[in-house]
Amino acid sequence: MKARYVRISTPNQNKERQLVNNYPNEKLYIDVCSGAIPFNKREQGVQLLKSVEFAEIENISVHAVDRLGRNLLDILTTLKYLDDHKVSVKIDSLGLESRIKNKPNPAFKLITTVMGQIGEMERETMLERQKEGIAIAKAKGVYKGRVRGSKQSDKEFLSNYTSVIKELNAGMSLRKTSKLCDVSLGTVQKVKRIFSA
Repeated sequence: MKARYVRISTPNQNKERQLVNNYPNEKLYIDVCSGAIPFNKREQGVQLLKSVEFAEIENISVHAVDRLGRNLLDILTTLKYLDDHKVSVKIDSLGLESRIKNKPNPAFKLITTVMGQIGEMERETMLERQKEGIAIAKAKGVYKGRVRGSKQSDKEFLSNYTSVIKELNAGMSLRKTSKLCDVSLGTVQKVKRIFSA
């Protein structure tokens, strides 16, 4: 069987770009989560790996390397697991496959390592720019956070943290969830308090 893995960070993000090369015979696995969450901790990532373990999948397509993750070690670990199970991975944006005539493609490992490193650097740069932007806005008195007196409903609040809920439901500790989902410990505690109420 052929499969396609799609990852978007938020529910309102457009996933059509990742489905352009989708074929009717591909089974879709779509995760809505941060790229910082390890592949084997994502809801659909887990399902995909189970299907691979049961030898139900021979080929997996992804739009780009960063869909697998934003952490180089995690990406390489996932790709090695798939290669160990003789699964061929195709990266659409690179036009590259991990296996040729059922043998590992050495160029694939080199290029995906470089692209994975770039994805990791992009994420770090994005977070750094975000912090700088907030600091500048605060210094100018422009950034004040949520309007004083305004209140988000519990449902609205929880809808912003679906990845945190998934991790907590999977039995992950508060601190580990905070790190995996790149949110503060206080936010994770608040999500747990509201969700468990």
